[in-house]
Amino acid sequence: MTTTDTTTQNAPTGETILDARGVTMRFGGLTAVRDVDLTVNSGEIVGLIGPNGAGKTTFFNCLTGLYIPTEGEVRYKDKVLPPKSFKVTAAGIARTFQNIRLFSNMTVLENVLVGRHTRTKEGLWSALLRGPGFHKAEAASRERAMELLEFVGLADKAEHLSRNLPYGEQRRLEIARALASEPGLLLLDEPTAGMNPQETRDTEQLVFAIRDKGIAVLVIEHDMRFIFNLCDRVAVLVQGQKLVEGDAATVQADERVIAAYIGDPIANDPGAEEAAEVEAAEAAAEATTDAAPGKENDR
Repeated sequence: MTTTDTTTQNAPTGETILDARGVTMRFGGLTAVRDVDLTVNSGEIVGLIGPNGAGKTTFFNCLTGLYIPTEGEVRYKDKVLPPKSFKVTAAGIARTFQNIRLFSNMTVLENVLVGRHTRTKEGLWSALLRGPGFHKAEAASRERAMELLEFVGLADKAEHLSRNLPYGEQRRLEIARALASEPGLLLLDEPTAGMNPQETRDTEQLVFAIRDKGIAVLVIEHDMRFIFNLCDRVAVLVQGQKLVEGDAATVQADERVIAAYIGDPIANDPGAEEAAEVEAAEAAAEATTDAAPGKENDR
């Protein structure tokens, strides 16, 4: 498939927060992501769209240390990211997941406090001895967690078990937990999936508010209206390759994007069969990653 990058020239020109270069991810003989370049600048909301099996979540996993790219590199503020998800979080990138990953038996507040652990300096002995330093840090973390719950509209649910929240509120809680690590870049994987129109509008306003706090955002989403209303730039992945990148008008007018979404053939398109194989490979890799010892500490 021939690809053309038609990035518009009027995108924000602030500091480059994320710089992914030539990212390729193979699972055995299958290539889920092929030679993808993408940047996110400060003050930007960038969208990543594409049909099912396009490799969007795999690309996210390469950015956040869940997968080590077969080729290419990922830089955050011009430093190559380490291939460990908890180190990526500590560096300044946080994410949510396509499938909600909350600690269901913890309260709403406790879930957000878990997200704070990468920014606390108290070590094991301080926690065991529970001295003045520990109590001061704990109080500061609780205060910050409550501020974040207020920000996402869940302060009144702080002591509720997370599993008892309605679906839309669970999504917002996952965002609050991600924000607790004080990221410079937030990656959102299908944040409005399963939401009703009002919840989607609320999420749109929340993402704008996050950007206004100085946090750059990269978002995967199938809701095209949401994406084109929200994003400064949109990149389109098809069969693991970047097909086009630009503002909403540029992307919506591109005939190849229209063809990819309505099912018309694209030159050298491997078709639905390979897309299904890539999806299966992604799912298998995701299952292996989730089952890895200590994985819960990386979320």
